[in-house]
Amino acid sequence: MWERLSLRTRLLLPLGLMFVAALLAGAVSLRIFASTQLVEEIEPAARSARAVAAALNGALQASANPHATLDAFVQSLGTSEAIQFRRLGTSLDLHPHAVQAPLGRVPDWFVHLLAVPELRAAFPIMIEGKQVGDIVFTPDMSADIREKWIGFLAIAWSGITLMLLTAAIAHFIARSALQPLQNLGDGLTRMRTGDYEHLIAPAGPPEIRKSAQEANELARTLHHLSQDNRNLLRRIVSLQDDERQDMARELHDELGPLLFGIRANTIALLESISAGEAEIRSAAEGILQSVETLQQANRRILDALRPLYIEELGLQKSIETLLQNAKAQAPDLKVTSQIDSTLNEADGLLSQTVYRVIQEAVTNVLRHAKASSMHVAARRDGPEVIVEISDDGVGFPADRRFGRGLTGMLERARALSGTLELLREAGRTSVRCRLPAGDSAAQTGSKQS
Repeated sequence: MWERLSLRTRLLLPLGLMFVAALLAGAVSLRIFASTQLVEEIEPAARSARAVAAALNGALQASANPHATLDAFVQSLGTSEAIQFRRLGTSLDLHPHAVQAPLGRVPDWFVHLLAVPELRAAFPIMIEGKQVGDIVFTPDMSADIREKWIGFLAIAWSGITLMLLTAAIAHFIARSALQPLQNLGDGLTRMRTGDYEHLIAPAGPPEIRKSAQEANELARTLHHLSQDNRNLLRRIVSLQDDERQDMARELHDELGPLLFGIRANTIALLESISAGEAEIRSAAEGILQSVETLQQANRRILDALRPLYIEELGLQKSIETLLQNAKAQAPDLKVTSQIDSTLNEADGLLSQTVYRVIQEAVTNVLRHAKASSMHVAARRDGPEVIVEISDDGVGFPADRRFGRGLTGMLERARALSGTLELLREAGRTSVRCRLPAGDSAAQTGSKQS
């Protein structure tokens, strides 16, 4: 629970709990100490009422007309509410009045909270040995209760004000720390996606600024390593293409003439064999068939090693030729394509990468997908070249491990600072490759240098 709370909540929640705890502590203190304090404050007035009763009894004993003296005393009390005379057999209206305060009437719950004890007292008045009434002492607690209510309000409002100020300070402190932390998190997210060029602006407390600076240093280091890795991959891919080109040249220049010579000699041998030598003719025909099969295999290997169509016909025509060969290998496969003609302007490593990605993806579809339709698209989209091959086949295995062909496509894409994605959407499997359109020129310039 606590781990899911935000930083602001973690700061403000304890402040609120502290304020509630302070109010509860204040209420408990009032409950415990207020009644004792009220008794101590009223005690002098109670002693005064006792002294008044004693003095009145003394005066009545010494008076010749005690009833007249008593009446005169009652009249002298006037409207006093604290000390009143109650004649025997009568009652007084002793209901407490509502306690008023500057901010309004003191609420009943606060009066009950104080637990004001019963402080009323009665002292008998005697005439000729008979009780004629009582001096009733009924203290007025309104002022004392009002004083404590005002003090309670002052403490409560002071606590609320202090809590709000503290909360505002905590809010702004958290805000000043959260925004730099958010920037730091966004920067780390960019680094995770391979964006090392947009550095994090150092801000906030020194600890966060130091973390941002360290993250920027890490981004610079990763940028250099990533650049070196791309250069290395580009070099490896270039070397692989050069090796394939050399191997294709050797197969074309060495093996091709040899196979052609064997085929020509076999044809000449067949023409020289008489009709009666059937076994020799059958063997020669078998040699001729094997040679023709070898020639076809040699042409397929040459196409895989070095697609000569790119130099001769351009990238668009080379891809279309590749797809025509795929249709010939799988007649039941419906193949559609959408190739941007502007890709013919691409050269060097970019055109080879586009061709190789399509070639490997088409090969995987023919071997593993068991698809009934395949769509190949290659287009230039602003600063990118987007290549996508989709089919309605069985899709990727559950573990989706990259084989040799997919690994080669991924390395080629990374060599050009591109990306390769394997997707399964709406029942179709897609291989989507994004390549920077300007990287070919850079590669060409680096080769010339």
